[in-house]
Amino acid sequence: MDITASGRTFTLCVFCGSSKGNHEFYMQGAKDLAEQMAAKSWSLLYGGGSLGLMGLLASSLVEIRGPNSVHGIIPRAFLQTGKVGDELPDVQKYGHTTVVSTMHERKRLMLDHSEAFVALPGGYGTMEELFEMTTWSQLGIHNRPIVIFNINGFFDDLLNWVHKAVREGFISESLEGIIYEAKTAQEVVDCVERYQDVAGRYTFLDWSIPSNVVENAS
Repeated sequence: MDITASGRTFTLCVFCGSSKGNHEFYMQGAKDLAEQMAAKSWSLLYGGGSLGLMGLLASSLVEIRGPNSVHGIIPRAFLQTGKVGDELPDVQKYGHTTVVSTMHERKRLMLDHSEAFVALPGGYGTMEELFEMTTWSQLGIHNRPIVIFNINGFFDDLLNWVHKAVREGFISESLEGIIYEAKTAQEVVDCVERYQDVAGRYTFLDWSIPSNVVENAS
């Protein structure tokens, strides 16, 4: 079992779609990742709910390791609109759930309670979560592994954009290495385990400064 320095079980935070996609290989990728996580005795932190790849990944890991291996974090608004169902997901099928007030609170808890981040195929929300954690790494807020699980080339165009942004001078060459690419579930585990910090992150920034609003009034 992988145990962190703090004594807790190694926890992987996974971003992925609340839809399953149009092809079986997306669902198979989620199941494969659950199996690899179970083999490493890793726990899952995810966006909560029972729908799409998110629900499939959670339920697949619960089937193998039990409900204590999975923790979902859901904004209250999603429950009110039925986005993830009218009630909290069944603990025995999808693990434990925490309800929060805002999207930012959700991502802050994900950062505080995980050791690495993985993105599976998804939509706008998945991309927003992936790039917020990538930006937070660039800004020196964390230095944890960030891995894209590029199932059947889903992220090829996104990775090409990153490469182009480097070529055009909008991302430094060293910071291109913040994101690792994996094409199989086994490679996801390998990337997490061999992840190395990159040069050029803004580690000089002090994020412990109190959040008092400062106005430059005339």
